[in-house]
Amino acid sequence: MYDIIIIGAGPSGLSAAIEAKKAGLRYCVIEKGGIVNAIQHFPTEMTFFSTPELLEIGNVPFTSAHMRPTRAEGLEYYMRVASYYQLELRLFEQVESLTKTDGSFSIKTSRFNYTAKNVVLSTGYYDNPNTINVPGENLPKVSHYYIEPYSFFRQNVLVIGAKNSAAIAALELYRHGAIVTMVHRGEKLSSNIKYWILPDIENRIKENSVTAYFNTTVVEILPERVVLQKQTGEKLEIPNDFVFALTGYHPDFEFLKSVGLQLDNENLAPIHNSETLETNIKGLFIAGSIIAGKNNNKIFIENGRSHGKIIIDGVQKAKHS
Repeated sequence: MYDIIIIGAGPSGLSAAIEAKKAGLRYCVIEKGGIVNAIQHFPTEMTFFSTPELLEIGNVPFTSAHMRPTRAEGLEYYMRVASYYQLELRLFEQVESLTKTDGSFSIKTSRFNYTAKNVVLSTGYYDNPNTINVPGENLPKVSHYYIEPYSFFRQNVLVIGAKNSAAIAALELYRHGAIVTMVHRGEKLSSNIKYWILPDIENRIKENSVTAYFNTTVVEILPERVVLQKQTGEKLEIPNDFVFALTGYHPDFEFLKSVGLQLDNENLAPIHNSETLETNIKGLFIAGSIIAGKNNNKIFIENGRSHGKIIIDGVQKAKHS
């Protein structure tokens, strides 16, 4: 019987594990992939928006050669923190079911069965892309994740989206020899694009280095071209070799519902006590970006890293009350 099991080994999950260990609780972290799995799947040249000190957990200093740390530095840092605290991690272990009976939780994974008095869900959202639901979306040339540009030299590449990830992908692809087209259903690029990225992508569009279609959607993806439709109803076909559908991501709402969590009707965020982060199920807590449901861009590492202490403090108070 564990005092607490944490599902998800991202920064928020790791911070909860650190606090559990400090409190002397019997705990473990279960993660379906590797440590900080989402960061591992970020673009290889990505830099964080936050400065190093805002990414720190467990009072372990984050040293960086840059004002804004790189993806590689982030991976090294969180691995170093896990090693420093000798955290109990169960990596590459998929949670298949989570149920509560007789005051405790039963967790069945791809490897073992666990029992715990409390559970923290810190499962993030990056594994669940928002699909565009058009014919051809499942073709091998289509991806919802952008990693690096080198394979796309002299290829016709379509980037769907107009936020940070789409802008960064379009710029990197263009600068490494790809023929880049952007498509967005809105009338302009997102104003929330990082301030040093926005003028860059705007200027590349103005000089026609990157072709952009606004007020336009993709209606079909074919092996050698894509079909676009403007708001006026006009359709056009353009040659295409690869598609990056960078239209955002969402938490695994079906899993959250299967557990018995009540979700807010508007943004599908799990209903919870904002002071303790406990959900409608006693002993079941949430941490990290899933707190915000569909509005996952409101929770970052810098404000999600405090969730672990809030949860463990609440568990400790309940334990001694």
